[in-house]
Amino acid sequence: MKPLKIAVMGAGLIGRRHAERVMSEPGTLLSAVIDPSPVGRDFADNAGIQWYPSFQDIGAEERPDGVIVATPNQLHVENGMEVIATGIPVLIEKPIADDVDAAAALVTAGEKAGIPILVGHHRRHNPMIQAAKQIVDGGRLGRILAVHGTFWVAKPDDYFDIPWRREAGAGPIFVNLIHDVDLFRFLFGEVEAVHAMESHAVRHHAVEDTAVVSLRFANGILATLNGSDAVAAPWSWEATTGENPAFPRYSSSHCYQIGGTKGSLAIPDLTLWTATSAPNWLEPLAEQRVPFEAADPLCLQLRHFCDVIRGKATPLVSGREGLATLRVVEAIKRSARSGQMIRLSDTGASADPQKV
Repeated sequence: MKPLKIAVMGAGLIGRRHAERVMSEPGTLLSAVIDPSPVGRDFADNAGIQWYPSFQDIGAEERPDGVIVATPNQLHVENGMEVIATGIPVLIEKPIADDVDAAAALVTAGEKAGIPILVGHHRRHNPMIQAAKQIVDGGRLGRILAVHGTFWVAKPDDYFDIPWRREAGAGPIFVNLIHDVDLFRFLFGEVEAVHAMESHAVRHHAVEDTAVVSLRFANGILATLNGSDAVAAPWSWEATTGENPAFPRYSSSHCYQIGGTKGSLAIPDLTLWTATSAPNWLEPLAEQRVPFEAADPLCLQLRHFCDVIRGKATPLVSGREGLATLRVVEAIKRSARSGQMIRLSDTGASADPQKV
């Protein structure tokens, strides 16, 4: 089958990771790097790939089969709209936007044009998460009552030399915890209400460096997320999964705990603890490591994107799914600002906070 031509827009950290996957995947050809910066031009030159400062600079005869948008969050809607206008399927890095109303307009535009929009919540493609989903849905944990997630990392000072990372629309809630929120939605269903607090006590940037979030799901599950990009610790998705080899891995740690009436599950090692008889805190639990076949979720996401382009699949994480996750994240930000619990039924960007 003829390789699909994929262009990558944005040559930052995640853009380069996407470009590397496209170059290494037999079914794809990296046709262009789109980035106005000298970094983008140099990356394209070193890779021997055509470089364009903007998507509009690509001639009609040179247009790709698909585009991956990995620009700063604040540009996702503008760039996504450009691609949709030309009738090309697009994979937009998370978050789909930094504003719910703008994201909704983008999703609507894609649906009206009949152009697939995928959102880069690539962790859903991870075989470990697929195995966890089977455990959750299969009832092995009984009725799930409580979930906890931890994202504690220490980002170095030079990470913030890039201005947009210090500005509204960035911060660990939008950049990092959005992944966890999306996985929690994938595993446990829709979020009904959130309550959050945040702090920027360490760096004093416009964005937070620490956040604590409570979530209530429509099915009654209660969850907490504790996140900070200023804590030196081994408890995060990055540190525990080994998904990105750039990060040190601490295989004895975990980032999520899922608790049910019959058992509990640790992620990412998929250690399953179950009661051998009637649950009793005085009785020992049975321990089992659930097997799964590891694979690079970015590669799996890319192959899925190709299937969508060819009409063989519908998006696993559609624009609608990305929008739903963004609504939760924006509610978290509103709650942190107002100090109030926010219902997700109040989804408008300008809706007044309401207590539950």
